Amino acid sequence: MKALVLLQHGGLENLQYVTDHPMPKVTDGHVVIKVGASSFNYHDAFTVKGMPGIKVPLPVVIGLDFAGEISEIGANVNGWKVGDRVLVNPLNKTKGLMGEMLDGGMAEYCLVSADQLIKMPDNVSFTDAASLPVAYGTAHRMLITHNTIKKGDRVLILGASGGVGTGCVILAKQLGAEVIACASSEDKLAKLKEIGADEVINYKDVDFSKWAVEKYGKPQRRNYEGGVDVVINFTGGDTWVPSLRCLKRGGKLLVCGATAGHDPKEDLRYIWSFELQVIGSNSFYIENLTALMDMISKGEIKPMIDKILPLSEAKEGLRLIQDREVIGKVVVTP
Repeated sequence: MKALVLLQHGGLENLQYVTDHPMPKVTDGHVVIKVGASSFNYHDAFTVKGMPGIKVPLPVVIGLDFAGEISEIGANVNGWKVGDRVLVNPLNKTKGLMGEMLDGGMAEYCLVSADQLIKMPDNVSFTDAASLPVAYGTAHRMLITHNTIKKGDRVLILGASGGVGTGCVILAKQLGAEVIACASSEDKLAKLKEIGADEVINYKDVDFSKWAVEKYGKPQRRNYEGGVDVVINFTGGDTWVPSLRCLKRGGKLLVCGATAGHDPKEDLRYIWSFELQVIGSNSFYIENLTALMDMISKGEIKPMIDKILPLSEAKEGLRLIQDREVIGKVVVTP
């Protein structure tokens, strides 16, 4: 079968598109999925490069996020039948992440534990479903499960053009927030406007924190005037203290990652003086994914998909993600 296989860690040259990869054989408690669509996350770039402390069994078919149709069912699998349309939760309870610790979705077929299957509504496409798990699931848990955003909140989103970022823009707008989206190019800003951002900031040219203070007023310690209600910051690094500076009294700083550095300079004075809340959110759960598919089914949201590529061009799709040349998701179809 066709597959995108990581042979060894390093650069993208170590990814190989093959047409003769062995077909997965169904086993007890598992099903074989005919992949309808898969999508990249920045995590896939980390997998290719190699991460300290994580020993990936190579070679491996990459790809965390995918959806498809059950083509074969193993023994002791109940409640499923051949032909069922499913989204796959990429976390295997015993081995770890699909596409990292065991073969993932960048292939025509994939072996999946039955407890990872999530039934898809009939009117949700494979491409939309495959966009969801890591990026939109993370955004849904951070915003909705933790109940961090309410109607009318001013929400400033850093890294808004990526998968998690576009998910946050779409969901925050769905919740009735005023959305301020930060990205690095005019093309990305224009697309963020199209998916619901009320204000956009090119962070290469503008200091987002100063912009927010000039726009909404300087945060006050004795009242709730000025600043923004929520900053979504999964970049960390040099953006951390500026995020604190533009939050209003009682404001929330949401964090689900640290792509620009996990050990930023801190200024605790802002946290106690303005009674700020720093709220962490980790990963996603099946209820996040079922809720997102229900929202798509009802027409409430539409995932932001930049490109849909064939499996033979999947390596280029990961390059686009790695070099941050896209907004939202890159989806691959076998």
